[in-house]
Amino acid sequence: MLTIDPKETPTPTLHGYLTSAVGPRPIAFASTIDKDGVPNLAPFSFFNVFGANPPILVFSPARSGKTTLAKDSHLNVLEVPEVVINVVTYDILEQTILTSAAFDKGVDEFTKSGLTPIASDLVKPFRVKESPVQMECKVLQVIETGQGGAAGNLVICEVVRMHIDESVLDENQLIDPLKIDLVGRLGRDWHCRPHTNTHNSMFQMKQVLRDVVIGYDQIPQDIKESSVLSAKDIYKLGMIKELPNETDVNEYKLIELSELFISLEDEASELEQELHKIAKKHIENNELELAWKTLLTFNNQ
Repeated sequence: MLTIDPKETPTPTLHGYLTSAVGPRPIAFASTIDKDGVPNLAPFSFFNVFGANPPILVFSPARSGKTTLAKDSHLNVLEVPEVVINVVTYDILEQTILTSAAFDKGVDEFTKSGLTPIASDLVKPFRVKESPVQMECKVLQVIETGQGGAAGNLVICEVVRMHIDESVLDENQLIDPLKIDLVGRLGRDWHCRPHTNTHNSMFQMKQVLRDVVIGYDQIPQDIKESSVLSAKDIYKLGMIKELPNETDVNEYKLIELSELFISLEDEASELEQELHKIAKKHIENNELELAWKTLLTFNNQ
């Protein structure tokens, strides 16, 4: 049996063992706001419910393992002790992951992810319209467990109002696990989707934590309006760090797609459809750079 001494194990390695052993973990999609009114949205899988009377949720925005700096969510709840915890479903997973990118402080993750902010009833932070359950909370206490990289910060909060989309309720007005389609975190890039059968209940989704990505707002409108690409495909496109340059796009077009362009040179609409079909396959294989090169060749005719 492998025996681990936490004091003798590098923090990234220990983190990997812990998150792989303790799971699946629910995801707190935390909406906060700073003293100047700037919103922030970020997911945390160090999260759970810890009581019903009063209703208590706890999540932990850990310090950066690389820089040891506190996350914006942590700093925000110290300035404005309120938070909205939105649940994460399979339909919004890509958008949730987009918000975990290393955007500069002040960047609006609602805009970057394409999610819709809606006003809360009792707290200042916005709710996520696309999440079927939104819990407005008052922060009761923040317990900082350390100052080093990956140290946790327990945000203990009380639910003061809960909003539930009726589409996830059963005939008894209770949440139906099959309708809500929640997603949980496992170790590394692994996630789980409990309502599916055993074969398909686990899947991988690349994380963008520590990366700066372009986000949903930087995707051209003609791609957003694609009849071939799904919404989830388009949100994945926002996870790339930067777009391929024009030289690389033209080279890819000449080498990989020349026959397609020649055969459909007088059929612009059909050509665009075929390019989007090719890009979709690349997205499904997490080949985002190839997907973007394929899509951008259409505008480089």
